[in-house]
Amino acid sequence: MKKLLRNLLRGSWFPRAAGFLAAEYLRLVWLTNRFSYDPPDFYEFFDPQQPVIVTFWHGQHFMTPFIKVKKSYRAKVLVSRHRDGEFNGIVAERLGIGTIRGSGDHGSAFHRKGGVGAFREMKRALADNYNIALTADVPKRSRVAGLGIIMLARESGRPIMAFALATSRFIRLDNWDRTTINLPFGRGAVVGIEAISVPSDADAETMEKLRVQLEANLNEATRRAYALVGRPEGTGDG
Repeated sequence: MKKLLRNLLRGSWFPRAAGFLAAEYLRLVWLTNRFSYDPPDFYEFFDPQQPVIVTFWHGQHFMTPFIKVKKSYRAKVLVSRHRDGEFNGIVAERLGIGTIRGSGDHGSAFHRKGGVGAFREMKRALADNYNIALTADVPKRSRVAGLGIIMLARESGRPIMAFALATSRFIRLDNWDRTTINLPFGRGAVVGIEAISVPSDADAETMEKLRVQLEANLNEATRRAYALVGRPEGTGDG
């Protein structure tokens, strides 16, 4: 029985069915929460800077495809080659976001995880006027921004915008990235922070300063998003 269950879970139909259900659940959450925006002219603030590198914290990413709802933005998201990435990719595509498979980390596993190919594909997508979305965290280190996004901005010449999306009702899991499952029938907030540009000749010291700034921007966006829905981060679930 265990072997049969394992084979069913590994079958191609299961992640697709689960991804479909998850996407439709997220759509329900979006439609049943009353969203506010910071800044109030959010789309006027965002539009002139496209294409941009959109980034957010891992575990806070499920609702981010809906940032493009009011406009027909062209967007692709980086998803890992791990099994979780397969699921996230199916959800994103169901919600109208293209996918790029690989790692945004520039550590020792960069080549093995398909990072080089993904990096090139993200550069090409930005050159073709696609917005690129990816999480900022160093793998398995929550709320620590990696240098990968800074490198992409330097090589592509495109700005980085830190975003956060929060809902007043949610469940937070006790895992490394504090995964948040947003719930329907509440209030929501979308927050964007002024873009960071990385000079094409940025040296290691400059890139590190900008990495720290990006980390601060993401934390500020997250803080403001939860404050707007009356749920400062760390307060209870549900």
